[in-house]
Amino acid sequence: MNRKYFNRVVALFALAACLGSTAAQAEDEAPDAFIKRISVDVLDTIKADKSMRTGDIAKVITLVDTRIMPHVNFQRMTASAVGPAWRQATPEQQKRLQEEFKILMVRTYAGALSQVSDQTVAMKPLRASPDDKELIVRSEVRGSGDPIQLDYRLEKTPGEGAGWRIYNLNVLGVWLVETYKSQFSQEINAKGVDGLIDSLAARNKSNAKKG
Repeated sequence: MNRKYFNRVVALFALAACLGSTAAQAEDEAPDAFIKRISVDVLDTIKADKSMRTGDIAKVITLVDTRIMPHVNFQRMTASAVGPAWRQATPEQQKRLQEEFKILMVRTYAGALSQVSDQTVAMKPLRASPDDKELIVRSEVRGSGDPIQLDYRLEKTPGEGAGWRIYNLNVLGVWLVETYKSQFSQEINAKGVDGLIDSLAARNKSNAKKG
């Protein structure tokens, strides 16, 4: 799969999966209904916002950072992407990894939003029991061209702010966390955790200069 296309699709529909609702709605709602509702909401919002569709990156970055990331288990995503080295990392290194990985993901998502045109989302039958705390929601993105497989790994969070949260995403058979895990493993083997942090920071600076 073309890398640019992969990033575009991941960005758009990770956004659709993560945009928030109230905690009560998220807690009471079936996971597939939750994904369906917010996917439709965000697609409609982006289509109606001319500034997003014409490339107002600053606005989009703010949107992603304030409305999407709070609804992701980002520590779990980062730890999974870093792999075994996460447990050996110091608290300061873990903090830096999360910060740089978040910047990378925010800019990836933000750069994709102008691609929205006529996409719709169709949900596939949910295979789960009422007691499941982690599950996969499967869907299909339909628009021009062939349908795109899109699956979400969700976890049920207890307590205050209870509800479903995303921690991984599958596009056309490729899980996002596993894709980054392979990249990060090479960096860690070559230069250690600090080397990965430096590499992420450099990539983020380069992306910022490119706008």
